[in-house]
Amino acid sequence: MTAHRTYWLEHAWLGTHVEPGVALEVAEDGRIAAVRTGVETPPPGAEVLRGLTLPGLANAHSHAFHRALRSTVQVGSGTFWTWRDFMYKVAQNLTPDSYFALARAVYAEMALAGITNVGEFHYVHHAPGGAPYADPNAMGEALIEAAAAAGIRITLLDTAYLSAGFGRAPDPHQLRFSDGTAEAWAERVGALKPREHALIGAAIHSVRAVPAGQLATVARWAEEHQAPLHVHLSEQTAENDACQAAHGRTPTQLLADHGVLGPRTTGVHNTHLTDADIALLGGTTTGTCMCPTTERDLADGIGPAVRLQQAGSPLSLGSDSHAVIDLFEEARAMELNERLRSRTRGHWTANALLSAATADGHAALGRPDAGRLEPGALADFTTVALDSVRTAGPLPRLGAETAVFAATAADVRHTVVGGRHIVRDGAHSLVPDVPSALAESIAALRA
Repeated sequence: MTAHRTYWLEHAWLGTHVEPGVALEVAEDGRIAAVRTGVETPPPGAEVLRGLTLPGLANAHSHAFHRALRSTVQVGSGTFWTWRDFMYKVAQNLTPDSYFALARAVYAEMALAGITNVGEFHYVHHAPGGAPYADPNAMGEALIEAAAAAGIRITLLDTAYLSAGFGRAPDPHQLRFSDGTAEAWAERVGALKPREHALIGAAIHSVRAVPAGQLATVARWAEEHQAPLHVHLSEQTAENDACQAAHGRTPTQLLADHGVLGPRTTGVHNTHLTDADIALLGGTTTGTCMCPTTERDLADGIGPAVRLQQAGSPLSLGSDSHAVIDLFEEARAMELNERLRSRTRGHWTANALLSAATADGHAALGRPDAGRLEPGALADFTTVALDSVRTAGPLPRLGAETAVFAATAADVRHTVVGGRHIVRDGAHSLVPDVPSALAESIAALRA
């Protein structure tokens, strides 16, 4: 519980426009009690947030341990598949303690970037070699506790990862990802319990990593628990080709056949789709999480985000491999990628891109009560400076455009979660030295 408090927002994005002088009251339950506009000066006792305040950002797709790959995987050339080999080496060095330390630092970096909620696509479940820890959910619990220690919310998307590819047994470095069967996965995940800051969701790593006959088991668990269900989908053409060879259909069609698609499901990447795939995803209101900075870093390609949204697929954003952690860059990149492909401008308004980074991302993570500055919503918000070298100059009423097309994560000044100030004046209140925490936790994985 938090004390009742009032924040005075110099400028606030209210979903459709920027409003000057907004008083936002936070109740003791950590929700917004009132939003009053036209408040020209701060009320007595109010906390003053100078700049543009937005709803907290939602990072809908994260692999926290990939943060340890930053820059290291930029040496030389290669493909997604050579990048994956290096990723496996890092994964082998993780323990519950080292993963907590790394994830705490990564989630603190997210808070500094204005992110108040992360969808952690979690598949490093067991000890190297595949033996369960004494607590079979030790790794997932480490992530949940890391989010609490960093002051942000998490949806732990516990991931079924059972195969090296279309029924092949896991490779040695994949053994710690696998529960053996989807039934064993469901039994383990059932022991995870939600908390105030943490929801439990499900994920299918990919159609290559979960045999077709076991897809429905994961989908059924998500349905029974009314939980979000995410899946890597058609990130690589090689996956599409292998799925066609094994099943005579695309990955999207295979997921549809086994009841995976639907409004609580989000396909991550959705890069290489047929017209029929797009119609299936849109027609079932299956979401799409675009991760443009990772998709370009891994040379995956540009997904058909415009066509997916037009077909009925809600869009969200994620930083995925954490080549950078910057949701403004993800939103900007989605639009600019489409401009490069189509050679036309303005596929989304700044408001629409911010919605993907806020309300629609939170909804994809099972929190439709977040991502809006309105009474009853979670009091999660972030403030972006309008006077930095990147953001100074434009009229404040163009704050949405400034945030999306000029600002970076470095312009975040404040982050509030549940009415609690987590980042104040660019400093994290719970993790005093985030750069050192990152450096030390990453160095420990090299030892």
